[in-house]
Amino acid sequence: MKPDDMVEVCGKLADDKKALDVVIMDLSGLTDIADHFVIAGGTSERHVRTVADGIREGMKQEGVRPIAVEGYDEGRWVILDYQSVIVHIFLEPLRELYDLESLWIEAKRHRVKNENKNTEVGNE
Repeated sequence: MKPDDMVEVCGKLADDKKALDVVIMDLSGLTDIADHFVIAGGTSERHVRTVADGIREGMKQEGVRPIAVEGYDEGRWVILDYQSVIVHIFLEPLRELYDLESLWIEAKRHRVKNENKNTEVGNE
């Protein structure tokens, strides 16, 4: 699966589990960490893990598995590493604290809403 397709699927899967404020960031040319981030919020540790589970199961059905998963047991900030796409699922207070969106302010981004209908935000 191509990174552009993978990031859209991850965003939709997060939205399907009612993740809060799902944002897709295009980091191409800005960092070597990944081509894309998916950043999503959860209302509780259980919700964060549920969103992570939904993404992992959906991607598994697409034949893609993460190379690493971090933070799942704690459920406060779960990272799913799909190499070119990294998914960050935060409890909302931690999302505000770490504010990953501001680290790459120049990245193109869009929000995933209502079954993957995208709304442009902050494209520069």
